[in-house]
Amino acid sequence: MSDKIFQQELKDDNAFHYGGPFIIQMLFKKPVDMPDKAKMTAVIAKHIGPIECFCHDKQTAGFAALEHIAEFKDGKGPVQLMVMGCSSFEGEGFDDFLMSQMWDCQEDRERIFRECQYQVVAIDMLAAALPALERADLDADFMDALAELYPTCEAFYFQNSGKLFLAEDVRSHQIEGPDRFIKFGVNVRFFTIQGTDDMLVDTLGMGTLFLPDLQYHFHGMDPDWVVNHAYNVLSYILTNNNPIKDGETVDGVEDGRMSRRIQWTCQYENALIQPPRDVIDINMGEYASGNR
Repeated sequence: MSDKIFQQELKDDNAFHYGGPFIIQMLFKKPVDMPDKAKMTAVIAKHIGPIECFCHDKQTAGFAALEHIAEFKDGKGPVQLMVMGCSSFEGEGFDDFLMSQMWDCQEDRERIFRECQYQVVAIDMLAAALPALERADLDADFMDALAELYPTCEAFYFQNSGKLFLAEDVRSHQIEGPDRFIKFGVNVRFFTIQGTDDMLVDTLGMGTLFLPDLQYHFHGMDPDWVVNHAYNVLSYILTNNNPIKDGETVDGVEDGRMSRRIQWTCQYENALIQPPRDVIDINMGEYASGNR
């Protein structure tokens, strides 16, 4: 757990970009070539279904996901999956604040940023027009394909959520369905409030799917219980396209487990911790801190 002190910074220029591209940075110790067209097409199709390669060279490879159609006012077309050629990686922008919330790679994060000097960036395009659940599955399928295509990849960084994983953890995961997006694409962060016994758990990444993040401002409860609760509520929101309305309740936590006997009230608010975004603030009753 980091003991560094960070400042609240809710400026507009730090705002989360709702529905923006899902950005994956694969980090490498040595330069890597773009896989050949036939191999890329076969592997990506295995994971996501029918595709069409519309460009392929050393700098860029692009694939149309033919079963995932984005509809706009002026027409419709398949979502595009783009893979960029290998470029240098200098770890710029990875400040102490971001690194403090890389919980899945705590022991290796500094080594990764020191040893990995190359990257391959992959993004989805036009995917914001897809339903949330469809996009979540597509992005997770794309991630699985990339893990197979780049066996020398050392780590995956998911820019939308600030999550860092060893590549082996991505390749070996056994998660199925939309929970893959929650695992890799949404970060559950933890902060303590200086000068108090208060803690804050929030999430980052659901805005990519136009869904709300969560926020818990509390004291007197094991934060691991709260983190587990957050992951359960995130899965519920994604699977059911966010049925939670302002003022409704969700099951709370009793002895570390979700319990129907305890109901916590949900309220839509602005996030307390950057970046500025909409969150569902979950009032934890007797454990709640702050004014609402």
